[in-house]
Amino acid sequence: MLAGSWLQLNAQSDRWQQRVKYTMDVAMDAPANKFTGKQHLEYFNNSPDTLKKVFYHLYWNAFQPGSMMDVRSRELGKIVIGKDKSGNNRLDWDNRVRDRISKLKPDEIGYQKIISLKRDGKPQSFKVVETILEVPLDKPILPNSKAVFDMEFEAQVPVQIRRSGRHNAEGVDFSMAQWYPKMCEYDYEGWHPTPYIAREFYGVWGDYDVKITIDKKYILGGTGYLQNPNQIGYGYETPGAKVTRPAGNTLTWHFIAPNVHDFMWAADPNYKHITQKVDGFTAHFLYLENENTRETWPRLAKMIPAAYDYIKAHYGAYPYQQYSFIQGGDGGMEYPMSTLILGNGKMDGLYGVAIHEWMHSWYQGMLATNESLYPWMDEGFTTFGQDNTIYNTVDSLKGKNPHEDSYAGYFALARSPFEEPATTHSDHYNTNYGYSLTAYSKGAVFLEQLGYVIGAANRDAGLLRYYNEWRFKHPNANDFIRVMEKESGIELDWYKQYFINSTKHIDYGIDSIYSNGNKTMVRLRRIGQFPMPIDFMVTDKKGNQVMHYIPLSIMFGEKPNEQPAIKRIVEPAWYWTNPTYEVEIDLPLSEIKELEIDPSQRLADVDRRNNKAVS
Repeated sequence: MLAGSWLQLNAQSDRWQQRVKYTMDVAMDAPANKFTGKQHLEYFNNSPDTLKKVFYHLYWNAFQPGSMMDVRSRELGKIVIGKDKSGNNRLDWDNRVRDRISKLKPDEIGYQKIISLKRDGKPQSFKVVETILEVPLDKPILPNSKAVFDMEFEAQVPVQIRRSGRHNAEGVDFSMAQWYPKMCEYDYEGWHPTPYIAREFYGVWGDYDVKITIDKKYILGGTGYLQNPNQIGYGYETPGAKVTRPAGNTLTWHFIAPNVHDFMWAADPNYKHITQKVDGFTAHFLYLENENTRETWPRLAKMIPAAYDYIKAHYGAYPYQQYSFIQGGDGGMEYPMSTLILGNGKMDGLYGVAIHEWMHSWYQGMLATNESLYPWMDEGFTTFGQDNTIYNTVDSLKGKNPHEDSYAGYFALARSPFEEPATTHSDHYNTNYGYSLTAYSKGAVFLEQLGYVIGAANRDAGLLRYYNEWRFKHPNANDFIRVMEKESGIELDWYKQYFINSTKHIDYGIDSIYSNGNKTMVRLRRIGQFPMPIDFMVTDKKGNQVMHYIPLSIMFGEKPNEQPAIKRIVEPAWYWTNPTYEVEIDLPLSEIKELEIDPSQRLADVDRRNNKAVS
């Protein structure tokens, strides 16, 4: 009985989640670019571990001369990654950061200072290690118990360098991202007190109750549901209601946000606020109206419902009651229920960045892998979904290859000396160039090529299954692979090992062709070190086609026939140890018009010049 009970217990999922409940009250001194805040945090330790310390993020401390972010950016800016069109050295800058932090004056830097910190009413000692607050506890937090932390803090909003800050290039007053002391995530791998160097984020799911007191002239948008819309107005009021603002020069905006892992807000006195109803929720758009935005932002609002129809069908439903598209970023950056984006660009660019950041609501907002460890699962999957959505909702793009740019980016990376395994921590890539193309391009190619391996229909069904099984659970790479294995019935550990854990490349070619009586023999060669299944199309001189499908032996399965109208012959599996494979074609050589490896061009073959033979 004991043995059986133990086996049953250990067969169940052990993916516990920590939980937080933030109550924050902040008072903004807009002219001084400073604010004070009080934070009441209920921390639920749902782990089986006893916690003897906790960690917080203090992100804005990165925006000070000599910080790790500053030094890292300036060091990467010394690396030559190629030549520009004029023949000058192209340096590995993040052009938003460059050496700008090193030049900040005292009244331009960012900081978050802890005035006091109590745990269950008792003062706690703490240590600030730049962007991390380390708190050794006077009493440990036991498994399956709660601790309550009360903090007073003050902050100075930095001149906008990266993601958050004040008075950005487009004129928005405040982009308030990473603005509060935020508890670090603790999961099955332990604490993740990741210093803020450049990228990415990982947070604890919970509930936020936030009050922001600011000068009455400011219009706010961001995460959460506004609780006092008829006191605020500015387009948030109930239709037909009279807006009654309290006396005085300030307004207190009260937001709640359930089951999110971060909270962002932005403020400007000149925001224009419009809304669009979308299948069960409201999309908010806040932007500075000018000659560049007067037409594009209203058009963007009208395009969102069709985009959501596609997204919902392919990636799952959006679970919240609102989403805010806000002009105020340094390109685009995603947050729960909201995004900060540049807004003065042309329509195609605005739509592209809006859809990209919104797709993050799925892969960063709901599935929320640890972006620092798995940036390709966030940025890559988001890029894949963004491109599919755009190419299926913009008439001029329908029918074109959505992933052409991602493949081109990956091939450029593979040809460069800067490729590193996708398992590299996002802050520890040797170059910005290598990180960007790995996370975005290679990550998107991973998904599109997965459709080649298991069939696009299986991949697409697997993405919905992934959403349904793993949202709000912080899945990792193995969790994703297992979903796709269960959906397809194909073993896929090898695919992750080669494409994610290594920098080996795919390269196949037609080696030789010769007659064998009334039949033709074709020898295929694996030139690269990365084995793959092969689609090999034979076209005769009458235009008839036959697909010879060669599974890889370690797949232990085969993908469905993706083109039922074309005859398919399933060949014996190719052993990955064998560099060559022979295909017998039931036609004399004189009747063959064309032979081609991977006619769909989803295989990330780094040299496609030898993939085709024409008689």
